[in-house]
Amino acid sequence: MSERIPLARPVLGEREEQLVLDVLRSGRLSLGPMLEEFERRFAERLGAAHASAVSSGTAGLHLAVRAAGIEAGDEVITTPFSFVASANCVLYEGARPVFCDIDPRTLNLDPRAAEAAVGERTTGILPVHIFGYPADMPAFERIARERGLWLVEDACEALGAVHADGTPVGARGNSAVFAFYANKQITTGEGGVVTCGDAAVKERIDSERNQGRVPDMGWLDHDRLGFNYRLSELACALGVAQLERLDELLAARARVAALYGEALAGIEGLRLPCPDEGGDRRSWFVYVVQLPRGVARDRAVEELRARGVDSKPYLPAIHLMSFYRERFGHRPGEFPVCEDVAARSLSLPFFPGMSEGQVARVAEALREVLACVSARA
Repeated sequence: MSERIPLARPVLGEREEQLVLDVLRSGRLSLGPMLEEFERRFAERLGAAHASAVSSGTAGLHLAVRAAGIEAGDEVITTPFSFVASANCVLYEGARPVFCDIDPRTLNLDPRAAEAAVGERTTGILPVHIFGYPADMPAFERIARERGLWLVEDACEALGAVHADGTPVGARGNSAVFAFYANKQITTGEGGVVTCGDAAVKERIDSERNQGRVPDMGWLDHDRLGFNYRLSELACALGVAQLERLDELLAARARVAALYGEALAGIEGLRLPCPDEGGDRRSWFVYVVQLPRGVARDRAVEELRARGVDSKPYLPAIHLMSFYRERFGHRPGEFPVCEDVAARSLSLPFFPGMSEGQVARVAEALREVLACVSARA
């Protein structure tokens, strides 16, 4: 039997090994020069004023909404179609995420729905650049400006994406959060970065990621509540090496996406990721298709696995997760576009080193499975 095709696989090489070994030999494993180097290079690459490295994208979202001024009892408008961290970070501070439906083409938060949901307790908006496609930030910035709301961007899946005006996602001056899990555009194993345009926001995030230590890093003085959200020197070394090859990694992902587009074209009822439009440019994070209506997705996952192809439902609707249903009383039917997309979405194997033969094998397996599952249905 052919080797199983995994869902994701990072690209790591000699440069990553070299920089990690340099850190090990230095004896400085935390809060050292590699942290500053990674932050500097990341900010320069995006054209952002400031960057703060943290232990995960989730940690970055938590610190970013705190720096934005979130308070207990606030309401924050966000999308139900995302990884759950984008909603959880609001709950950490005793606030409530207010979900709105998504745009059926981009799968991002619909600005019109968001504007209609603004209420007396709304203090912020947290859009997500889902699957690396730029959210309509000009629209959200207008809403925030007119309504006096803060903005935090979840860009955890969007490193390398570009808005229509040429601005990289994360470089508009809003606080924006990136993540570097092993399936992301670059990886540090675990880790994240918050970019922002305000030096005071960076100072606060740098302090709160390190237990609220004062700006001069005095060991015996902590002047605010903080957390252990530091990113190690070893992880930052990986980040520096990965940033050096970011263009290569992004190009390889775009190549695989193009191969998929050709291989999966013409499958009746199968919806592929939306193409770039209006000048917005996606950064390919995952390759998610929407199965034809009526196909049992869980059965499709099983059948693909039997053929040596990994896949995963991507993503479930947050408001229908058991925790959110029980806590807030959410029920099916609230956000029909999101629910339809979530019920049919399937992530296929996707990583920079994927070969044309592997893409063809996935496509062939998917065609077989759809024919098999549809026939049984």
